[in-house]
Amino acid sequence: MSKLQQTYDYIIVGAGSAGCVLANRLSEDPHIQVLLLEAGPTDKGWIFEMPSALGELFEKPQFNWNYNSEPEPYLNGRIIGQPRGRVLGGSSSTNGMVFIRGHAYDYDRWAEQGCDGWSYAEVLPYFQRSETYDRGADDYHGNKGHLHITSGAAQNPICQAFIQAGIDAGYQASSDFNGYKQEGFGRMDRTTRKGCRWSTARGYLKEAIWRDNLCVETETLVTKVVFKGKRATGIQYIRNKQFYEVNAAQEVILSGGAINSPQTLLLSGVGPAVELRTHKIPVVHDLSGVGKNLNDHPDIVMQFKCKKPVSIYPWTKWPRKALLGSQWFFNHSGLAASNHFEAGAFIRSRSGVKHPDLQLTLMPLALHPGSSEVIATHAFQIHIDLMRPTSLGEITLGSSDPADSPKIVFNYLETKRDIEDMRTSVHLMREVMAQPAFEELCGEEILPGPGIQDDKAIDAWIRETVVTGYHATSTCRMGPESDDNCVVDSQLHVRGLENLRVIDASIMPDVVSGNTNAAAVMIGEKGSDLVLGKEPLPVSTAQVWNSPNWETSQR
Repeated sequence: MSKLQQTYDYIIVGAGSAGCVLANRLSEDPHIQVLLLEAGPTDKGWIFEMPSALGELFEKPQFNWNYNSEPEPYLNGRIIGQPRGRVLGGSSSTNGMVFIRGHAYDYDRWAEQGCDGWSYAEVLPYFQRSETYDRGADDYHGNKGHLHITSGAAQNPICQAFIQAGIDAGYQASSDFNGYKQEGFGRMDRTTRKGCRWSTARGYLKEAIWRDNLCVETETLVTKVVFKGKRATGIQYIRNKQFYEVNAAQEVILSGGAINSPQTLLLSGVGPAVELRTHKIPVVHDLSGVGKNLNDHPDIVMQFKCKKPVSIYPWTKWPRKALLGSQWFFNHSGLAASNHFEAGAFIRSRSGVKHPDLQLTLMPLALHPGSSEVIATHAFQIHIDLMRPTSLGEITLGSSDPADSPKIVFNYLETKRDIEDMRTSVHLMREVMAQPAFEELCGEEILPGPGIQDDKAIDAWIRETVVTGYHATSTCRMGPESDDNCVVDSQLHVRGLENLRVIDASIMPDVVSGNTNAAAVMIGEKGSDLVLGKEPLPVSTAQVWNSPNWETSQR
C-alpha cells in the first residue's frame, strides 16, 4: 500500500461492497494510481469473521453509521433505524451474509428502461466472475472469483419442515435461488468461507492492499467533490482533524452506497437546485434526481413457538454459548459458523405477478422485535420482505455540514398495493405453517398473534411493526437521458458532468428482488470494466424459469 500523494488517476469514495471491488480491479494495472477513502476503521478482529456475531456488530457504533429515518408518514410517525456498515468492506462486513442476486427479470427490466448493457444475459457473467461457489461452476456460477459463497446446510428440523411445508402447500422447490429457478422453497446461500464471513474487504481488498499503486485511507470524512466548471478534479476530506484536497487525473468514483453517495453529491453542489440553495450550497449542476427514488424492502417478522426443543435458543445462553465460541475459535465450525439464515423461499403474492415478489427467510430462533435480544423459549421466526414495493422515498440534506446525517424518508406502505401485498403475505405464511410438515413442530403464533385475524387488524399490526430490509437502493438512479429522474447513464457517468461516476447500489433503477449485496458486487465488477474501457464479458445464454401459469395462478 502506497503513501498518500497529491494526485491519483482514480479516487474511490467508499470502501464498501462495490468500492473494494473497484480498488482491486483498477489497481491490477500497476501503471494506474488509485486512492480508496473509507469513513470507518479497518475490519480487524474476530467479530468480523464469526458469522453468528452479526448481532454483536449491530451494537458497535464505531462500525455503523446508525442512521434513522424521519418520522415515517405511513407508519404512524415511527422512526425506522437504518444501520449501515462504516468500516472496510462497508455493509458486506456487517450484514446478514445472505447471498441472493435477485431475479433475472429484474435486470431485463433495467435494460427495457433504457439501461443498455444491463440485461440479465449481460450481467450474469459478472456475477460468475465475482464468485467462487462451493457447489462448483455451471451456467450460473463461477469457481474462480474473489467472493466465496457457501450453500446453507438447512439441517435443523425447523428448516427441513419449512421447506417441506412450502412444497406441501403447492409451491415449487428450488435447488438454487441464484440459478435457473428462483421461485420456490429451498436452501439459502451465504457469503462465507470455511466458517468465516467473506466480505469484499477480505475477498477483494486484502489481495490488493499491498500493491504499491493503491493507497487506502480509513477514518476519513469526505466533505465534497472538487469541480472545475463541470469537470470533477478531486476530493476534499478530513482525517485526524486535518484537511486534505487530493486531485484525480482521470475520475472521481462515488461508492458510498444509497445514502452516502447522494449525500456527497448534494454537499458538492450536485442535485436539485432549490434544495441546495436552501442550505446555501453553491449549485454546480442542477440534477433533480439526486437522492430521489429511494427503494427498500419493507420487512415484517412472524414468530411461532416450537413444540419440540429443536431451535437454537439453548445455544445462545451460557455455558453452551461458550462451547460454541470455543468450537469456532478452534476450527471455525459449529453453529457459530452459520448466519442461521439457511432456508427460505421466493413466492408470488397473487396471480398476474410474473416472478416472485415476496421473500421469506427462516431463522430457527426468535428475537424480541427491533433488537438482537433472544426470546427465552424454543421458537422461530420468518422474515417476510416485499420485493418490488411501489412506495418510494428520498434522501435530502439535514444541513450543509458533512458530519451531520442526511434526512431519510422511506415512505414505507404509502401505496395501497404495498399494504395489500404485505397483508396477503401474512395469510400465505399462516397457510404454510398449517401444513402437515409442521404439525409436530409449529406451536402457538407469537406474532402477529392469534388475536389478529381480520384485514384491518393485520394492516394495523404491519404498520406498527414493519422495519427496513436493509436494502436501500436507487437514489442515484441509472437510466436514459430522456428520464429527468435519472442521475447516471448506462456507463455510470453522472449526467451533465465530466470525470465523475457513481458505482454502487444507488445506481439501481429499482431494487432487485432479493438481498442487494450480491448485486452491489456485480455492479463493482461491471463498473470496473466500464471505467477501464474494457470490452464487456461475453453474453450468457443461460435459461430462466418462470411459472407457466403465472397470469392465472398464485402458485
